[in-house]
Amino acid sequence: MIKFRKIALFVSTIACFVGAGGFGAKAQSYYIDDNRTFYGGLIAGATFTQVDGDNFAGYHKVGFTGGGIAYAELAPKFAASIEILYTQKGSRAHKTQTSNNKVFFIEKYDIDLSYAEVPILFNYFDKRKSHFGAGVSYSQLISYKENVGTQPAFPDSVNLDQYPFRKYDINFILSGNLHVYKGFFLNARFQYSLLPIRNKIYPEFGRAEQYNNMWVIRLMYLFQ
Repeated sequence: MIKFRKIALFVSTIACFVGAGGFGAKAQSYYIDDNRTFYGGLIAGATFTQVDGDNFAGYHKVGFTGGGIAYAELAPKFAASIEILYTQKGSRAHKTQTSNNKVFFIEKYDIDLSYAEVPILFNYFDKRKSHFGAGVSYSQLISYKENVGTQPAFPDSVNLDQYPFRKYDINFILSGNLHVYKGFFLNARFQYSLLPIRNKIYPEFGRAEQYNNMWVIRLMYLFQ
């Protein structure tokens, strides 16, 4: 019940956030031409992630990201943006790997991380309304799960819950938005943890300090 209430609160927050961002929207020309200070929209897309430090390289973990965005124009061609997102991160093994002590063959290794994320960016707009930005995001961990499959079998004496993930993640972000049609934009984004997402791990599965490393492809619609 508590988890359901958290999800409901998160969804209602996004709805209010998007509504505030688009309060000046009218069925007129495109948002920049309306000279509005504030404008907002919706975003949804896919994440391609890995966790640096888990001994498995490559963006093999695919997840979902989505939520709302609002812009505030600061000057001609410049605007700040804030988003409220649900974002999935983590990693996935794509091949069998030998443990650090050479005792286990790691045949399966998955890290599933779910965050409520708030990115804040500063953006530059070109004459076609495409824009490029940089900034940071704060993410609050909603849930995590770590699954391991080894040969020989992983010892029952080891409890992976003894190695929890940090309850928050702070990322540096680079983002580009291509204006494709009316209010639609195609977004590509790279982001990386500025702080370790945990400082302690079962030593045979990687190094102690780990970081989220992520590429994002999203479709964004800004209300007109």
